Amino acid sequence: MASIKSLAKDSVVYGGSAILTKTINWLATPLFAYTFSSESDFGMMTNLYACGALITVILTFGLETGFFRFVNLAAKDRQGSVYATSMSIIVAIIAVYLLVFLGFLGQIRPFLWSERIPDAYLQMLIIILSMDVFIALPFAFLRYEKKALRFGFFKALQALLYILFCMFFLVICPRINQSNPDLIRWFWREDYCVGYVLVANIIATSIQTLGLLLQMPRFRLSFDRQLAREMLRYCFPLMLMGIAGMSNQVIDKIIFPAVYPDTEAAMGQLGLYGACFKIAVIMVVFTQAFRYAFDPFMFEKGKESDAKQSYSTVMKYFVAVGLLVFLGVTFYIDLIRHIFVPSRYFVALPVVPIVLMGELFFAVYYNLSVWYKLTDKTWWGSIFSCVGFVVIIALNLVFIPKYSYMACAWASFAGNLLMMLLSYFIGQKYYPVRYDLKSLFLYGGLAGALYCIAVFTPIEHMRLRLAFRTVLIGVYLFVLVRRDLVGKGNSRRSKNQ
Repeated sequence: MASIKSLAKDSVVYGGSAILTKTINWLATPLFAYTFSSESDFGMMTNLYACGALITVILTFGLETGFFRFVNLAAKDRQGSVYATSMSIIVAIIAVYLLVFLGFLGQIRPFLWSERIPDAYLQMLIIILSMDVFIALPFAFLRYEKKALRFGFFKALQALLYILFCMFFLVICPRINQSNPDLIRWFWREDYCVGYVLVANIIATSIQTLGLLLQMPRFRLSFDRQLAREMLRYCFPLMLMGIAGMSNQVIDKIIFPAVYPDTEAAMGQLGLYGACFKIAVIMVVFTQAFRYAFDPFMFEKGKESDAKQSYSTVMKYFVAVGLLVFLGVTFYIDLIRHIFVPSRYFVALPVVPIVLMGELFFAVYYNLSVWYKLTDKTWWGSIFSCVGFVVIIALNLVFIPKYSYMACAWASFAGNLLMMLLSYFIGQKYYPVRYDLKSLFLYGGLAGALYCIAVFTPIEHMRLRLAFRTVLIGVYLFVLVRRDLVGKGNSRRSKNQ
């Protein structure tokens, strides 16, 4: 139980930094929605960063997880060699990436980006991604050293600088341009809004990278060829899994402009979807905070005799809290939407509950991945992700022309659900964990029932509707606390007596 408490503590620290960072980035969405001249600009940015997310997964090559695996296996005096070898691999990958993407951008861009996106935007994105990949392992090292506060500081620093520079270019500069245009004419253009988002990103990430590297311990430069081969062999399936997994999340935003039949309206439709998709990012914040703490915990706990019981307990509480997040966002969507996006984006709000639940399925799938990571059967993760990818891309290709962005939401939901189920049933054969299915179905059924009650109870007055939904959330919390928090505590005290 002490290890569970340690995981919870780390989750709070990492979660706090992740929530702060994601909240700052979350606030950028209404900033963009209200300052961009059209939904097409938002769609262009969505397409850019979707491709960027996929490229980042490829370049990091699964080395973050690989680092945790091998550094825990290495002797104390060899841990520096694991880090140095990992960084050498990353630097080599980045060098090849910059050479290919900057040198042959004209040949590569038709396969990834819409022709409407200027080359200057793509060049800036390529540089941003190289920095993001470069600092991935320093951040992993901070997690391994359990330096959560330092990890959180540098994550939050980048996010804060990013939104401040975005506000400068998108809010302050237009006001200066109205009163004293000569002051900023040398660097600011009114029609460069998406470009300034990328400029802000470059500045913020550069400062983050420099500060992070100055804080890292000085390891002796070394490259262990045998270790590198073992790491690449271990990480390659993880990279394939990561590609498929990230594709499952962003492929709809990449292919949408090419699949949607009205090419002129495609970016606008993608902008509507991208903005409302961001509302569901709160579920991603929750799961990412958990993942930062769960990765080191998973490998450390795997050495102990009660590991499987711990994984089962973690899963129960994770799903219970994830469902609470789902209810919170969907029940208070009337408030969130007025803060988050202009009214012209409201038409795409029906995607929010679908995306939220799909992201929860993916998070549970990640939680289940413990079995193939601990048994070194990481190729199973590649198979699951590839199956999910095939389902998602097939559904998108078939239904986007008819149902637009709603097809994207449902395709993601279906693909993530399938991956979760496959991982659970096959995992029970290779590394059986007795998950508390009774509790998982109870909380899932309760959340589903409360959601249906909220949706199908017509209350026109918004304050009364929100009050009613608050009562429903109270019911969920009462069951959770009574059954698995207070009730468990009373049970243990009775046994001690």
